[in-house]
Amino acid sequence: MFIPKYFKVSSVDEVWDFIQENSFGILITTEKGKPIATHLPLQLMKEGETYFLTGHMANANPQWKTLEDENVLVIFQGPHAYISSSWYDHENVPTWNYQAVHVYGAASVLSEEELEKDLAFLLQKYEHHREGAVLWETLSTQTKKQIKGIVGFKIKVQEVQAAYKLSQNRNDEDYNNIIDKLNEEEDCNSRQMAKVMKNRKS
Repeated sequence: MFIPKYFKVSSVDEVWDFIQENSFGILITTEKGKPIATHLPLQLMKEGETYFLTGHMANANPQWKTLEDENVLVIFQGPHAYISSSWYDHENVPTWNYQAVHVYGAASVLSEEELEKDLAFLLQKYEHHREGAVLWETLSTQTKKQIKGIVGFKIKVQEVQAAYKLSQNRNDEDYNNIIDKLNEEEDCNSRQMAKVMKNRKS
């Protein structure tokens, strides 16, 4: 990923937090030279000093058969928004603000036991605060049999690239005006971007 110096994120902890908060990613592999992708919820796990991404896909999805052939790419994205140059105090061209993280790593298929543990973690993460939480340990044996229809995998993280293009190259007046104008937009992504920009400045 091309990352101008203004927008490069060098804090590893910040990147890990971003992945946890924006965990619906795009898994990209290749099959006979053709890129293929699946949109998936993923989990960031740590074993010792090594980080992994874990997830699962339908057994009917042929992409899982490419996982162990070569390194894979996972893309995570945060809010993004069009930035009008009419919001600056000088003439310029419009642009687009965004947050993106690319993770490269080596993938392997999980055993059924490993997959069960991963599903338990996944349900705990998204269900623990809900009334009548759906947790792995409370599912019936019949429902648990649906595990046969999915394939679990983990990706050993080998390289991370992160770019936050948030108008860091603008002066304070323009920066604050961009936030105000984004908040006036009806698009929810624009308002989320305004929040991200405001939080990074505070």
